Amino acid sequence: MLRNPRTRRVAAIIGAAAIGAALAVANAAPAGAATITMRGADVSSLQRSLDLGAKYYNASGTAADPLDILKGVGVNYVRLRIWNNPASGYNNLAKVLVQAKAAKAKGLQLMIDFHYSDTWADPGKQYKPAAWASHNISALQTDVYNYTLSVCNALKAQGTTPDSVQIGNEINVGMLWNDGKVVNNDFTNLSLLLKSGYNATKACNSGTQVIIHTADADSDANARWFYDGIKAKGVTWDITGLSYYCMWHGTLSNLSTVIGDVRTRYGKPVILAETAYPFTSANADSEANSVSGSAPCSGYPATWAGQASEFTAVQNTARSAGAIGVFYWEPTWYAISGNGWDPANINGTGNQWDNMTLFDWTGHINPNVSWTP
Repeated sequence: MLRNPRTRRVAAIIGAAAIGAALAVANAAPAGAATITMRGADVSSLQRSLDLGAKYYNASGTAADPLDILKGVGVNYVRLRIWNNPASGYNNLAKVLVQAKAAKAKGLQLMIDFHYSDTWADPGKQYKPAAWASHNISALQTDVYNYTLSVCNALKAQGTTPDSVQIGNEINVGMLWNDGKVVNNDFTNLSLLLKSGYNATKACNSGTQVIIHTADADSDANARWFYDGIKAKGVTWDITGLSYYCMWHGTLSNLSTVIGDVRTRYGKPVILAETAYPFTSANADSEANSVSGSAPCSGYPATWAGQASEFTAVQNTARSAGAIGVFYWEPTWYAISGNGWDPANINGTGNQWDNMTLFDWTGHINPNVSWTP
């Protein structure tokens, strides 16, 4: 997710009418489609919200555990980001262990999203953790291996072995910059890091699926450049992960093309590791929203009905193209004072996502939203 004011890479800017037309077509469930087996929600901010007293309500208006509410509308998988040593004290190993236990207790599957950073990592920034700042590529290979293995082993030890992990988050041009950045089409250093993460994951648990995640749903050319590049260097992975937000990544017709191509070209299952859409154009706090406008994608107003219809369209498109998973990014991160976007100032910053959640500003879920197989 390209979070403002973090650097945005809007690779596909297209006409709103074209987006709306593609979304409208996608709202019709396709015949003979694949099954969405990974029906996910990234709830990485949830623990902080709960610690601050946030309440969540189901479609009937009854207060309930947010994981139970999400399960009730079709979620069977949670995604949790992990930062090495964030200033906020959240999304670190200790907090992830708590969240993982809560998710597994509900019978949910678990994805761990390694950012390999103390803060946000995305296509516009991939900061090394402070503890690794001076390390060269040789040392970083060891860092990635040891850290990945230690996190996975800690989860395994408490009975919450991850079902899947991401080795990096939206690594369109590499991770752990500048050493792991792809420069002049040279994937050598990145490939070494990805192999370290893969090998560590399998050393912990051979059944854990390794995901390589980019935000390349906008461009088949970009996706081929990246995945061809790592494949040529001998990188192995189990699932191809893409991010898709219609306001940044273009039409669903194009998304279908990208999913279909990477699925057949690399012979691996594909998931949308991130997607979301606003339910309002209003803002709940002093922090500017990441997405604004009354209808960011034409034909889908920023309303509860519009949000639900757009999410259904994304699921149907993914299913039709053969993807096996769709994850909604941060559906529970509604505006709670003290749960800001900046881990270095979590109390003093607002929430850029308060209009993109599936829960309104009083914690009530959008009654129209569901995940479907």
